[in-house]
Formats: sequence, structure tokens, C-alpha cells
Amino acid sequence: MKRARTGKVDSFFFSLCRQRSFQILIILALFYVLLFTLEIPFVFKNTATRSERYALERQQQLQPSQSQAHEITRRHNRRSILSGLILNDAAFDSEVYHSAYRVGKRVWEELESAKAKTPIQSASVLKPVNNSRLCPRSVYVSGSDFTGNGSLMMIPCGLTLGSHVTVVGMPLGTPEGKKSQFIVELQGLKTGEGEDPPRILHFNPRLKGDWSSKPVIELNTCYRMQWGTSLRCDGWKSRADQDTVDGLVKCEKWIGGESGDDRDAVESKSEWWLKRLIGRTKTVTVDWPFPFNENKLFVLTLSAGLEGYHFNVDGRHVASFPYRTGFTLEDATGLTVTGDIDVHSIFAASLPSLHPRISPQQYLEFSTRWRAPPLPEFGVELFIGVLSAGNHFAERMAVRKSWMQHSLIKSSEVVARFFVALHQRIEINAELKKEAEFFGDIVIVPYMDNYDLVVLKTVAICEYGVHTAAAAYIMKGDDDTFVRVDSVINEARKVPDFMSAYIGNINYYHKPLRHGKWAVTYEEWPEEDYPPYANGPGYILSYDIANYIVSEFEKHKLRLFKMEDVSMGMWVEKFNSTKQVYYSHSLKFCQFGCIEGYYTAHYQSPRQMMCLWEKLQRQTSPLCCNMR
Repeated sequence: MKRARTGKVDSFFFSLCRQRSFQILIILALFYVLLFTLEIPFVFKNTATRSERYALERQQQLQPSQSQAHEITRRHNRRSILSGLILNDAAFDSEVYHSAYRVGKRVWEELESAKAKTPIQSASVLKPVNNSRLCPRSVYVSGSDFTGNGSLMMIPCGLTLGSHVTVVGMPLGTPEGKKSQFIVELQGLKTGEGEDPPRILHFNPRLKGDWSSKPVIELNTCYRMQWGTSLRCDGWKSRADQDTVDGLVKCEKWIGGESGDDRDAVESKSEWWLKRLIGRTKTVTVDWPFPFNENKLFVLTLSAGLEGYHFNVDGRHVASFPYRTGFTLEDATGLTVTGDIDVHSIFAASLPSLHPRISPQQYLEFSTRWRAPPLPEFGVELFIGVLSAGNHFAERMAVRKSWMQHSLIKSSEVVARFFVALHQRIEINAELKKEAEFFGDIVIVPYMDNYDLVVLKTVAICEYGVHTAAAAYIMKGDDDTFVRVDSVINEARKVPDFMSAYIGNINYYHKPLRHGKWAVTYEEWPEEDYPPYANGPGYILSYDIANYIVSEFEKHKLRLFKMEDVSMGMWVEKFNSTKQVYYSHSLKFCQFGCIEGYYTAHYQSPRQMMCLWEKLQRQTSPLCCNMR
């Protein structure tokens, strides 16, 4: 009996253990299902907030005091319209950079300390200003009014496409042995007291010379602070394989040489004998005398074309010169004529009808509808920095009304900001400051704008994307680039997690151009090839690359090159030497306009911006707009 009772007890305990084990297994299974279900959102959240992980890693690397200071700086930058990029003399290694920084610092301090502050008005209150007095369509100065060596004729609103200035004068005779010459210069506005106005165009024909030393015409341009490459016209016509300006050669031919025979200048003796043997085609050649002669009246016309300036003397084209890259015609607000010349009259016509100081009132619409949404408390997935110029009011307004209205930007999942340096015109800066304070989408980089210093805006974009937006990806664009926000962010999401990325229309094995508009000297770039680089109108970086660029800049170790997209390729290549970078190339980051299925479209006018946006709203596929 006792053994039977013991067996029943053992059986009972065994059955109970089996039941409990089964219950435990069920509980574990339910717990596993519950955990798996809850884990899925965390996975997606972890992927979508890659920027938060980078920001956290960055803060963990810093000392507590550094981390605290970094957070204070970030909070300040969120409220400030001024870039947090640290600019000082130590950051630059050339006088061009130093000058831009010092002048910009002074201009910004004066702008900040200005006592009179004009309140922002709504768009409905803004009234057009009668600018007929400010912006005459033509300006005339007689010789008696234009007296004294170095006299200045003011061009109140600068030039525009199609403007022309005509100078009627007579070169004066000079003592024997002295070369007669005069200089026609276009000048910009002074940037401060005691400073000379920037020279924009320098035209210097030298008149006297024997046939062994022919008369020459020297042309040069200066865009704000740095001179471009000089162009000399010494009597030989530009070769057919050289660059032209609006279809015109840079230098025309006039009579030269002791016998007036220019054969040796245009072809070798062997070529001449060969053509003589096989028969030379009969061509009519026209030789013109040197366009300027002492004590002889001339009419010189300087006209502004699409690609550059054109010089005509007595109705004949003499020379053309391309604009310095980044040049704006409205900067040319004065004309001087100096040297051995008697000026009879100067006439400027086809001038712009609207002054830049009132153009913001024409283009800007101060409505809360177009204000930027506030920055999110934590990091964002994509930050888009847009390069713009101070006076590009129409371009910025078109961007605000088009692709910046995308739902991803309005919901602050993607953040976009304009990056603007200071303008030569004080009134432009004042309007820019008001625009930045109202719309909340402008970051001002406090240096005087210059094409060769555009690279500083790119570094400022990286600084803002890393320290203020804490973005997983940072994109750089231009204010004439239309961005398909959803397509761009999808391209970034294709990059494997935790991998450094450089995305865009990438150029491989490109060589520097040594001639023409985009010429680069061997002193500026001694290498024969550029590193792989994405075209400037639109490319994307991962957080870690942008953070590296800012860190190197703050340590004064970042090499700055005037072509910002090449600079970026150079920096990414250096980063790639320590950590592998995923290079993603796509032609849909369009460099030369718009293509079907584009991710970005370049060279888009404000009208085209609005047209592209309207088509995106109506059509299922992106379509281009052809009108300007």
C-alpha cells in the first residue's frame, strides 16, 4: 500500500511539473511574440534616426565640459541667423580671405548696431516706389562736365544685359619716347571709408610703338577682390580653336609688321610653301588699322552681352572679354576715364529700370505661409543647405513657394536653409537681414561674397548640418536648383547603415581647364587630375564626412580651393583614406538643366521653379519646363 501511495504521489508531482513546464513554455512564447512585435518599430526608428546615433557618439567622444559647451552653441545657433562657423584670420592663408573676413566682420557689426530698424510689413502694405529718378534708362555726361583726370560718371543702378556705354574722345599726343595710353574702368561701390572702390573692368590700350613692338590692348577684369587672368590683344586675331564670347572672337586683327604681311603669324613657312605648290584658295583678307590714333577722334562702345563685355571702336568689333565667374552686372556703378585722352562725351543707355534696393519689395512676399517650420528638438534625417547670393530675392522666394513646400519639409522631417554671404551694397544687406529674421530660413555667413570664397558657404552648410540640425545626411544645392525631396532622401536611404556616403553626379578623372572661363593655374592646382567629385548643384554627404570637414576647418587643416565641388571631392578623398566611403553616382542629379526623371534640375529660373512644382503636383512623373 505504501509503495502504491508513493507511486501515486510521484505521478502527481510529475504531472504537475509537466503542466508547469508547458505553462512556462507558453508564457515564454507569448513573451517572445510580444517582444518581436514591439521590436519592429524600434528597428525602423533606429534606421530613421541615424543622426541621433551620430550625435550621441559625438557627445560621448567629448569631455563633459566640451559636450555642455557644444550644446549651448547648438541652442544659440537654432535662434541665430548668423552661421556658427568660426571665421578668423587664423583660418585663412591668403590676403583675399583675410580681406573678405575683415570687411565682412565690420559690415555685419555696423548692420547689427544700426539704430534705425525698419519694421517688417505685410505684402499687402508694400507699395511700389517711384524709381524713375533712381534708375534712369540712360545717363549722359558732356566733356565739360567730365573734367579732371580720374573723373567718375555714376551709373546709379549698374548695368544689365544689353546695356552699353559709349565714350567719344581723342587720344592726346605725348613727348617722343613716351607711350601714349588711356584707361577706361568700370568700378563698383566702396565697401568702407578710406577704401578704393573695387575695379570690375580695366581697359588699357597703349597707342605708341614701333613695328617691332606693336601697339597692344590690354583687358582685365576684377570681381570684387581678386583679379582675373589678363587678356592682351596685340594685333593678331584669336585662333578659331580658342574660346569665343557670345560667338565673337576675343581679339580682332589689325595691320602690323614692317611690310604689313602677317603670314608668319598665322601659319608656318612650310605650310605657306605647301599651299603655294598645291594651289592656295583665294580669300579676301581685310586688314584694319590700329583702332586708336593720337589726335584722332574715336567712338568706343562697351556693351554687356550674355557671356561678357564687347568693345567696338568706330562701329567695328575690336575685342571681347568674358565675365569673371560669379560676376553681377549691377555691381558696375561707375565709369572712369584716365590717361592721355580728351573726353568729349560719355553716354550710357539701356540701363536697368529697377534699383536693387527696391527689388526685394517686388519679389518678397512677407506672409507667414512661407515661413520655415521650427527645427525639431532632435536630429533630422536630411538637411539641405542652399547656396544663394544676397540680392537673389526672387530666386529664394521661388524656392520657398516650390520644393520647400514639400510635406517632408513642412513636417520638419527634412530641414532646408539658404546660406548667404554679405553683399557689397549696404541696402542689400539690410533687406537680407530683415528677410532672414522674418522667414527664419536664411543663415548669414559673415564675409564679403566672392566666387573664389564660395567654398566657405559649403563648410558653413556642413557646420549647420552637424551642430545645429544634427542630420544623418547633409545635402548642398544652389538657389537655381530644383530638388525632388522625396527622391533625394530615397537615394540616401539606399546607403548601407553605418556606412559613409558621397552621393551625386560624380566626375571621375576630370582634368583642370587651363584656359577659358573656368581656367585654373598650375599654382592653384598643380596636379593633372581632380579627385572624384560630385557636381556642385546637388550632392549629399553622410554626417561623419561633414563632421570631419568641420573639425578639419576648425583645426585650420582644411585645404580650401576656389571650386567648391572639387574641394568637396578632395576632402572626401582624404576622409576615404581612413574610412571607406560609399560613392553613389547618378546622372539624375542633373548638372546642365533638366532631364526626365530628375532628382535635381539645375539652371532653373524662378518661373521654371514654379512650373516644375506645379507639374509635380499634377503629374505622376517629373516633367521639365522649357520656358525661362
